[in-house]
Amino acid sequence: MTMRNPLARGAHRLRLAAYAVDEASHAVYRPGGALDAVRPPVRRIAAADLRAVLASGFADFGAYRSDVIFLCLLYPLLGLVLERLAFDYEMLPLLFPIASGFALVGPFAAVGLYEMSHRREQGGDASWADAFGVFRSPSFGAILLLGLLLIALYLAWLLAAEGIYRVTLGPAPPASIEAFLCDLFATGAGWSMIGLGIGAGCIFAVLTLAISVVAFPLLLDRPIGVNTAIWTSLRVVAANPGPMALWGAIVVAGLVIGAIPLFVGLIIVLPVLGHATWHLYRRLVPR
Repeated sequence: MTMRNPLARGAHRLRLAAYAVDEASHAVYRPGGALDAVRPPVRRIAAADLRAVLASGFADFGAYRSDVIFLCLLYPLLGLVLERLAFDYEMLPLLFPIASGFALVGPFAAVGLYEMSHRREQGGDASWADAFGVFRSPSFGAILLLGLLLIALYLAWLLAAEGIYRVTLGPAPPASIEAFLCDLFATGAGWSMIGLGIGAGCIFAVLTLAISVVAFPLLLDRPIGVNTAIWTSLRVVAANPGPMALWGAIVVAGLVIGAIPLFVGLIIVLPVLGHATWHLYRRLVPR
């Protein structure tokens, strides 16, 4: 008996969608490669800067508390739905990978929050409705393309997690939650699954951080191509390996803490991290 998994079909459809968006992005956002010729400079920062950007993130959250809570209600609800699907479709071993995948798609999911911080920075009022201003951005095609890339990484992470389960505790699904937990923590195969899962998860998390840490705010702020946005993020990470590793740890810890109480904590954690990411971008990429 094998685990029923719709991921392969979803990945195929995602590739088709990504191809279509990529074609549009080449036609609209990279005419002759001119936009990608602009390479923004990057700064070096210290750990103290991370405290400052988190403080700014809390300040933005305080200014728009009711609006961003309404906006972010979707994420805990989506997490609960995913958990329910995991139980219904005998995908219990993928429960943690599904939940932890928030860290991979989070930069894309927080685009509306970046827009709100941008508007507040310019001295204007903003509400949850203004978060949808990203749809009017001249770089919307590039933002969507980069978002599809992160979704593809999320699907790849789930496929990798399923593969790890199959070669350790699988391929048959667990008989019950109790049996799964017993096999996971009381057998060598279970600990192998934990170790391999942590290692694979770290690789996906580092890759996501490297290509997106400032990419989405940069695309919102300037008319550039997606290649330049990704390359700028890579340069930021290369110039600030220590602070970026610390920032990644802060993001992961925040998402874990927010997800523990039935994902309810994400209503606060996600907007704070989203707003803080905008201010991090401002410190890393000068105007």
